[in-house]
Amino acid sequence: MTAITRPAPSLDDLRPVPDLDAARAVWPRGRRLDAVRTAGLAFKEHFKAQGTVLGVRSVNLVTAPYPTTFAFHGAVRLPTPYVFITNRMVVVQYEDFAGVRRTLVWEPTLPEGSVKAPFYAQTAATVDRIPGGQWLADNVLTITENDTDDVLRACGLRAEDVDYVSFDHLHVQDVRMVLGTTAPIPGEDAPREPLFPNALVLAQETEIATLEDPHPTQWPWYVPDTLVDARVERFGRLQGSVELGVGVAIVWTPGHTDGNHSLVVNTEDGVWVSSENGVALDNWQPELSRIPGIAHYARFYQREIVPNANTLEDFQDQYDSMVLEKTLADPCRDDPRWRQVIPSSELADIRRQWPVRPTYRHAGMNYGTLLAT
Repeated sequence: MTAITRPAPSLDDLRPVPDLDAARAVWPRGRRLDAVRTAGLAFKEHFKAQGTVLGVRSVNLVTAPYPTTFAFHGAVRLPTPYVFITNRMVVVQYEDFAGVRRTLVWEPTLPEGSVKAPFYAQTAATVDRIPGGQWLADNVLTITENDTDDVLRACGLRAEDVDYVSFDHLHVQDVRMVLGTTAPIPGEDAPREPLFPNALVLAQETEIATLEDPHPTQWPWYVPDTLVDARVERFGRLQGSVELGVGVAIVWTPGHTDGNHSLVVNTEDGVWVSSENGVALDNWQPELSRIPGIAHYARFYQREIVPNANTLEDFQDQYDSMVLEKTLADPCRDDPRWRQVIPSSELADIRRQWPVRPTYRHAGMNYGTLLAT
């Protein structure tokens, strides 16, 4: 019997969402926010009517320190300089619009690449000057739960089963380790093979352009030389929001970076959004926050969000994007006050950073069945 193989992934299989992105062109900006909200509601109605994904799992990868002032735009004024955030990888299976089962991997962060970003490289150099600092960083400040292979094995999948890969943006990602290279990365003996050999790596054209020539204000967060010898033909270059198939979309949400985008998934419990525009639900719903300073910030400035602000390439864009994410996400089944927004890097709930602990956390996404394709 001849084995049946699924067609190679292609951008031609994706459907643009022009009405959602067109709202970004409305001017002035006050009217644009209303337009973004209205377009989000219209898209959500259409999106949910098509059906749900076949399966989705979210699994923790690594927990690491992150400056509190970045996490909440300076709203938290306590002697808590760092909090801990946990990066999670999401695996989604769905039917594309031709009826083919597809697999998307969202946020397969590789910590050995992230430490090359200038912000973390310089922080590590400071830690190295402290006696025992490197041991402290590796064994206390950083907690690794799983790597990308662990997550796939837990889902019953192999790297070869993955069709599409994406990150919400490319901060602290060494994309050579995902795309593969044509020559060894300095310090290595052989070229890197693609992390997911059959997959396209979906990224906005604007985000790839930033990798090519970052502005000085963007520089701390992008890995230097990340495109040198990279197999850039493996990029799937997007120009805005797209639907990948039934129950899954990648929605352009600029502001945190120019090419930021968010994962939107429809499940039996409704729509979920995964994003790093915030690190806790407190960022999207500050009026409900018990973290000191956040609700006050929102009232004082008359704002309905508090951004994750290690970069603010356009604060107003990020504001609108976070409102869009809240619009797309459904209320939580367990506590309908909260929207089903799940940060891709989420504030950990640990006592050592009290009182900067998340007011509410979702348990994660675990729906349906994942099958090797």
